[in-house]
Amino acid sequence: MDGSITCSSSDLALFSSSNTTALASFLCSRFSTISNTFSDASYAINNTYLLFSAYLVFAMQLGFAMLCAGSVRAKNTMNIMLTNVLDAAAGGLSYYLFGYAFAFGSPSNGFIGRHFFGLRDFPSPSADYSFFLYQWAFAIAAAGITSGSIAERTQFVAYLIYSSFLTGFVYPIVSHWFWSGDGWASATRSENLLFGSGVIDFAGSGVVHMVGGIAGLWGALIEGPRIGRFDQTGRSVALRGHSASLVVLGSFLLWFGWYGFNPGSFLTIMKGYGGGGTYYGQWTAIGRTAVTTTLAGSTAALTTLFSKRLLVGHWNVVDVCNGLLGGFAAITSGCSVVEPWAAIICGFVAAWVLIGCNMLASKLKYDDPLEAAQLHGGCGAWGLLFTGLFATKAYVNEVYPGLPERPYGLLMGGGGKLLAAQIIQILVILGWVTATMGPLFYVLQKMRLLRISTEDETAGMDLTRHGGFAYAYHDEDDLSLKPDFMMRKVKPTNQTPILSGEGSPPSHVQV
Repeated sequence: MDGSITCSSSDLALFSSSNTTALASFLCSRFSTISNTFSDASYAINNTYLLFSAYLVFAMQLGFAMLCAGSVRAKNTMNIMLTNVLDAAAGGLSYYLFGYAFAFGSPSNGFIGRHFFGLRDFPSPSADYSFFLYQWAFAIAAAGITSGSIAERTQFVAYLIYSSFLTGFVYPIVSHWFWSGDGWASATRSENLLFGSGVIDFAGSGVVHMVGGIAGLWGALIEGPRIGRFDQTGRSVALRGHSASLVVLGSFLLWFGWYGFNPGSFLTIMKGYGGGGTYYGQWTAIGRTAVTTTLAGSTAALTTLFSKRLLVGHWNVVDVCNGLLGGFAAITSGCSVVEPWAAIICGFVAAWVLIGCNMLASKLKYDDPLEAAQLHGGCGAWGLLFTGLFATKAYVNEVYPGLPERPYGLLMGGGGKLLAAQIIQILVILGWVTATMGPLFYVLQKMRLLRISTEDETAGMDLTRHGGFAYAYHDEDDLSLKPDFMMRKVKPTNQTPILSGEGSPPSHVQV
């Protein structure tokens, strides 16, 4: 290790008893070396923790991709997979050029950052490259949410435009407001806190999930529902995704990544609370945050399971996965400042919020293939309210130190100031995203750049826009088969149902 230290009695023997100044200088130099070594180790440990968390959050992109692929019909699989790849790629460049500067370019005003464009003069005393990577992973997560709402009917060029705009401008402004030390509603401001508290949105129920969900809401509203989603009488027709297996795989990958999303938002791990040398410190808070995240998601999944069984009469794994993710989206705001038992309440209510939003969407003839606006927008808003109700005094003071009388949860005896700040956040996010993404989608629609043609939508975008299907339905070397064989259904010639244990399946099939 650089700065290694050796010390022996012969070193001290060089100094006479009268030469105390030289002896003191010698000892101080050794202590300085020790201090610098520990300081370097602390930076290395904290940056390694943040980088590992960034990798986990980025792995959520794979989860999004699998979830989206399983939730759409097979004829649009290539399209939705490509959009997920480009959310990360286009988002990487736009966040590098503009997004990070708008979000964390301090010193700045309360509305928008103004330094570090293209990472100029970076790293700085306030942030290193690991922090940029972590925040970029969050930005592309918001774009991924939006892509699910407008799946199966959106032109490819529209994805590139909205994804770059969302990650380079819309999302960074919101993250500056609530996460930057200069943001007008940030809980980390040194003075003039909103309602004496600031907004507590620890890992982004509002900043990430509501932004992505509201953006997707406007995109889906302006485009309109998919062909066949509602019949001529207005009744809802289920256009089921083609692979529940991919939905489950994506959900577990997102669950795994959420342990970087929520606990990773502490940014550092090597920090004690109170006196030194105790077992209790920020590492404990990180573990507690992982526990509250787990409990909220698990409770939401089970609540959805039994609720949907009562409502529709069967057990549906896709609904359970969406409920699970709704619980995660809700707990993301208050995961670090609530007790584990409160996380169970959060997940229980989140499941019903999602069910209610889906019922409302069906009545309003709103079509969102992944329930993204309902899940991330609705459950994200509930998560902000939940934090205003259940944040505990001790945990708020640990996570946001320096203000002993900071307001906390209303139901925990902390008054209503924090809840008021959370409500303000919901309103300003709704207003900001509506004012920016709504006009963008509207202009794209007027320019005929948003929705694909009826013919292309019916045939599927994989065939009409991406050169072929995601799955090989036959041997490509067998030229005797017609290309359109790939999407035909195989049906038995004998339509008589076969009872269990009776008869045998028909020996011929027709194409």
